[in-house]
Amino acid sequence: MANRLSIIATRTGDDGTTGLGDGSRIPKDAPRIAALGDVDELNSVIGLLLTERLPAEVSTDLLTIQHDLFDIGAELCIPGHTALLETQITHLDERLAHYNGGLAPLREFILPGGSRAAALAHLARTVCRRAERTTTALSQLDVVSRAVRQYLNRLSDLLFVLARHVNQSAGVPDVFWSSQNSRKAT
Repeated sequence: MANRLSIIATRTGDDGTTGLGDGSRIPKDAPRIAALGDVDELNSVIGLLLTERLPAEVSTDLLTIQHDLFDIGAELCIPGHTALLETQITHLDERLAHYNGGLAPLREFILPGGSRAAALAHLARTVCRRAERTTTALSQLDVVSRAVRQYLNRLSDLLFVLARHVNQSAGVPDVFWSSQNSRKAT
């Protein structure tokens, strides 16, 4: 970043546009800005999750993810720019296999919840899915790297598994879903 922000309220967006990293201006409701906003929101929710008591390796992984999300933001902010590396996607795959390896297989759907930290991980997962949808929609109109879409897809899976891992680490069971029909039978 060659130019650090020293003035936050520039008033240049008062006309309903915002500046991209390449100097161009686009409407604040453009698909690119929606994708950027969803990735930023995801990063914020992960920041909130990091305020919880978490296993050290989970905190380390989430902090790495926050930095990766800034790389994704750079790609979205500067059309044609590449910041996300294949190794970052590979790292997510490795962490997913690591955490999933310690969990019992699922035989039921689970509801977001259990511990507060797990509920926040599920919230991050749903925001991640939205970010994936908006970047996919953007890719129908403009170039978005395949790596960005892959990363967000893998990340939502990892956040689901992390929610289960966090519950397990806290000694809190996952909350299993049951249909209305099966609840009536009990």
